[in-house]
Amino acid sequence: MSLVRAKKHLGQHFLTDKNIAQKIVESLRPENAFSEVLEVGPGMGVLTDFLVKKTEYKTSLIDIDGESIEYLHKKYPELKERIIHGDFLEMDFSTVFKDQFAIIGNFPYNISSQIIFKIIDNRDLVPEMVGMFQKEVGERVAAKPGGKEYGILSVLSQAFYKIEYLFTVKPGVFNPPPKVNSGVIRLTRKENTNLGCNEKLFFQVVKAAFNQRRKQLRNALSQFQPKGKIDETILELRAEKLTVEDFVKITQLLETK
Repeated sequence: MSLVRAKKHLGQHFLTDKNIAQKIVESLRPENAFSEVLEVGPGMGVLTDFLVKKTEYKTSLIDIDGESIEYLHKKYPELKERIIHGDFLEMDFSTVFKDQFAIIGNFPYNISSQIIFKIIDNRDLVPEMVGMFQKEVGERVAAKPGGKEYGILSVLSQAFYKIEYLFTVKPGVFNPPPKVNSGVIRLTRKENTNLGCNEKLFFQVVKAAFNQRRKQLRNALSQFQPKGKIDETILELRAEKLTVEDFVKITQLLETK
């Protein structure tokens, strides 16, 4: 089989280190109530080689690259219809998966945030994700309040998932090597994903607060007319100081007339 060419416009950097690939796959925990796994962007199958050996779950693959799909069909004929040619971001999970499934992948850097938001939007179906991102993105997802890395991605991810930054991967184990380090993170869905507030408003509040993160909340959230509903000491804070729980409380207060 001829090898697949990494395509810059798809953000492809193929992992070549099998030990790291195995470590990523072993970070999945099937005890978290899933019997199927979807690998995103398998490329030439370095993660897939370890996934298909697992008997605890069935593996499916999705790749937007037609050359990769052709290669994967030849390499894993046993997967057949479980190899999907398509765009993960456009995928309707319910047409493929009837029950809980985990997501794994060496994700393209250029759609990292969109992948996380797609998982959040489908959290009822996805109890776990193990993925490799640009190190900076992995750190942002896992960031705690108070630092510059903490932002929209941090709050919305942590509202519904427990985040673990697992390990860092150097550029030299990819072909072609990226210009930055990568980081592997694990998202484990919380037992209770009911925030106890209007979720649509919660998302709006978080995004508004961080879109003007240098401003105090009284200014950043002015569109919600917070005066008289939220304590003045809170309105003097900036978004990066607030926990997920703080944002939930603010949303609850803004719901009151």
